Amino acid sequence: MRPILPVAAALLAAGPALAESHMSQGGWIAEVQGRDGAAHGTVTVEPTASGTMVVELDLAGLPTGTLAVHLHETGDCSAEDFSSAGGHIAGDASHGVESADGPHPGDLPNVLPEEGGAVQVQFFNDRLTGEMMTDADGAAFVVHAGADDYESQPAGDAGDRIACGVFEPRE
Repeated sequence: MRPILPVAAALLAAGPALAESHMSQGGWIAEVQGRDGAAHGTVTVEPTASGTMVVELDLAGLPTGTLAVHLHETGDCSAEDFSSAGGHIAGDASHGVESADGPHPGDLPNVLPEEGGAVQVQFFNDRLTGEMMTDADGAAFVVHAGADDYESQPAGDAGDRIACGVFEPRE
């Protein structure tokens, strides 16, 4: 069994009651597609009573190797290279956990898809706010072709954008 990332361990250890309580509060969902239009699954962002967001990835069909995943500032995946999603949701921070002024609210830990390209994980994000998800131009989720180095500006030298999804309100 693959180890659970520490950031998700507390939610899982809290049991089903906590998981169910944050699920009932709305949030946002993105249907993630590759450049070829292939569906890769969903990403949800859910508020909690503490104000911390829970970001849940339920993806499949991704390439092997370590991949960067980020929340981007514009809810638009229309460009062929997904550049229409803009940069990371940055707030007033620099990119990366290795930056003294970081991380961005849109920075998430790298993922390592299992055989078949599956990624199922939850992350806590205490820098992300509902306002960042619902501003005038929305927000998007992006998968990059390489790993985030957690320090290069402005995006961690993570490579091309290979999949994207626009967040919509979840009811």
